[in-house]
Amino acid sequence: MITFLLNHQLVQTDHPAGSTLLDFVRYHRRLTGTKIGCREGDCGACTLLVGDFEDGQLVYRSVTSCIMPLGNVNGRHVVTVEGVNLPHLSPVQAALVEENGTQCGFCTVGFVMSLTGFMMTHHKPTKESGITAVDGNICRCTGYKSIERAITRLTDTMETVSGRDRLAALTQKGFLPAYFAQIPERLQVLQHMLSEKYRGIPEDHNVVLGGGTDLLVQRPENVRISRPRLVAREIDLQGIWMENGRCFLGASTTVTQLAESDLLQKMLPTLPKVIKLVSSTQIRNKATLAGNIVNASPIGDFSIFFLGLNADVHLSTRSGRGRTIPLRDFYTGYKQLAKRLEEHLTAISFLPPEEGVVVNFEKVCKRTHLDIASVNSACMIKINEDGMITHLHLSAGGVAPYPKYLEKTCQFLIGKKPHEALFKAANEVLQQEIAPINDVRGQEAYKRLLIRQLVFAHLQVALPDIRFV
Repeated sequence: MITFLLNHQLVQTDHPAGSTLLDFVRYHRRLTGTKIGCREGDCGACTLLVGDFEDGQLVYRSVTSCIMPLGNVNGRHVVTVEGVNLPHLSPVQAALVEENGTQCGFCTVGFVMSLTGFMMTHHKPTKESGITAVDGNICRCTGYKSIERAITRLTDTMETVSGRDRLAALTQKGFLPAYFAQIPERLQVLQHMLSEKYRGIPEDHNVVLGGGTDLLVQRPENVRISRPRLVAREIDLQGIWMENGRCFLGASTTVTQLAESDLLQKMLPTLPKVIKLVSSTQIRNKATLAGNIVNASPIGDFSIFFLGLNADVHLSTRSGRGRTIPLRDFYTGYKQLAKRLEEHLTAISFLPPEEGVVVNFEKVCKRTHLDIASVNSACMIKINEDGMITHLHLSAGGVAPYPKYLEKTCQFLIGKKPHEALFKAANEVLQQEIAPINDVRGQEAYKRLLIRQLVFAHLQVALPDIRFV
């Protein structure tokens, strides 16, 4: 039985845990304000808010409900557009109306929910953070400038809201319906009720489901009829910590949690740039690290990024038997892994870059947000005092059947002093090491040119005084 709060009501259902939250709220609760668009997490028309306690504080995250497993909201608070309506227009709704931020209106509900979540989570909102909050919402009518003006108006309005308890302050000021004031206590009671039993659903060892951002796009019907092991909220698979000099990331850690980690920000200053290029806010709020890794997409952004960090993957069986292998050895072919059927990925780890090491990630795609790469690449490089490359890891996506560690190119460059002719020779090695194909993301020749330019971009970051041609 799945039990959660839906707007102001307690809901209990035996609906399949692998079905989507979108279908449940529309077809089983008749809350049709939430729209069906792409069913792939791309358009944002189905955006909802999901609230849960994080470090003792109730936090709401926007999610695309079309690829949100229903089982993952067990013990949480789900908010649809009906749940934020007031007797009058809410500040978010009013801002969109007053700035003509809607035309056909199909996408509007998604923008309302994303901006309501933004209003609930940002104590000192800015126009920039407001625009980031809607990076997963697509509008084909307005051209976005009217929506940007609405965001500016909203951030100005929010300056009147103060108080340490954000939720209580918004409720008192009439920004949210009054029932929100009781949600923290009600949710605590609900979670206490569920605490003595596993919050997930009985498992089928053949289906392991994290955030659902891949499986509910690729195989939605198979997932719906399965009884999956829901790992997105398993405590043992979460967290970011140091152990024996290595940084460990739990398999169910979300992309948003990576972005908000002070530990990672300190050791990987370029991480915000990487995060910005990965999908959208709604997807990042629920996409898990392990899901990106085991999906084995040839252009998986985090697969490529952590290959560039020379990371390891940690595998374990349900009986507790575990092993560790380099990520570079994890991919054996297209969608094939060096993982036994009974094994599951529990964590990924890497050695924090030493002082003076440059970490860089590059991605080429048709648009900044909500897009997959034509080619992507990551690099970790160190140049010693004598100007010699002493440490180098390179990876590339979109140029092989699986995420590619560029071992031969690294071996060619390590131990050499950078100069223009060396990099021309390195590109010849690189081109022999890859095997791109013609597909919808580009022709072979185009991808070969892209990876050449991305590798040169890495080197230019590390060696700004070297000329590349």
